[in-house]
Amino acid sequence: MKLKDLAAELGLSQTTVSRALNGFPEVNEATRQRVNEAARRLGYRANVSAQRLATGRAGAIGVALPLQRSQHFGPHTAEFLSGIGERLAQYEIDIVVTPLDVDDEIPLYRRLAASKRVDAVVLSAPTPDDKRIAALTELGMPFFVHGRCEVPIPHAWLDIDNEGAFRRATSHLIDLGHRRIAMINGPVDQTFAIHRDRGFRAAFAAHGLTPDPALIAGGGFTDENGFRLAQAFLERTPRPTAFLAGSMMTALGVFRAIRLAGFELGKDVSMIAHDDVFPYLNADNMVPSMSTTRSSIRAAGARIAELLLQMQEGKPPASIHELWPVELVLRESTGPAPK
Repeated sequence: MKLKDLAAELGLSQTTVSRALNGFPEVNEATRQRVNEAARRLGYRANVSAQRLATGRAGAIGVALPLQRSQHFGPHTAEFLSGIGERLAQYEIDIVVTPLDVDDEIPLYRRLAASKRVDAVVLSAPTPDDKRIAALTELGMPFFVHGRCEVPIPHAWLDIDNEGAFRRATSHLIDLGHRRIAMINGPVDQTFAIHRDRGFRAAFAAHGLTPDPALIAGGGFTDENGFRLAQAFLERTPRPTAFLAGSMMTALGVFRAIRLAGFELGKDVSMIAHDDVFPYLNADNMVPSMSTTRSSIRAAGARIAELLLQMQEGKPPASIHELWPVELVLRESTGPAPK
């Protein structure tokens, strides 16, 4: 069955059917569902080769994977790529993932632009003055930023409210009576970590308090980093009575350090962790259950894939700015500050 046959069956134009199948917002939800149901029922599949010849598109999205940076994020990267990949696979669009030995992506983007192997690239873990944005703009390569930066060049981005999330989490701990709150953040040069630090400090300032700079650290989202930093903090006098952990992986290390020190989580020491919603690490199933600031990185990847498809259909990148709220979920790992 060809596209024109499917359109005739539905009594719709070929343009409407094509847009409905590709998930574009110009088509209302009822029509989209009707078209997709008919395509499944009638066994319609787009001719991908013909589409690529007609559009001049490669049918692929590029993602650079600097090995040094991927060590910082580990399972977060896997979840994010899964979200993008699952969404793009519905339209037979591939992901070209390129590992790099050094954290220098710009030569890769020059090669991708020259070879036309991908239609766009996704940038992750941006810094405030990220040089990749200017380079990609100069190359004419479409791109999407997962996160935010301060470069004054119009571009598409999607981010979560890291500042608001950590401000709310810190305020909750302060309201419980905690004053010595340790924060184990992400890599300190990344924008999201800067925003989290800003929210942490803003919460203290709103209560007329000042955080102890000796209880603030950053680094990779690993169990080992969380354990090492938490152990050092807990050896201080006076010790912290609460922790903010930058990820669930970090929180595992903090929890290990708390237990090794002979303290009980949720009673002697409280903790709130950021949860990117891993299917294999459920905050509800931990003992005690973990309070979290919660946002799915897989859902972010899926949404970025959708927005990339819209960009390919002509939506201006500068009009795509999404800031997602972050949910604060309170469980057993937080309690009043010990007397």
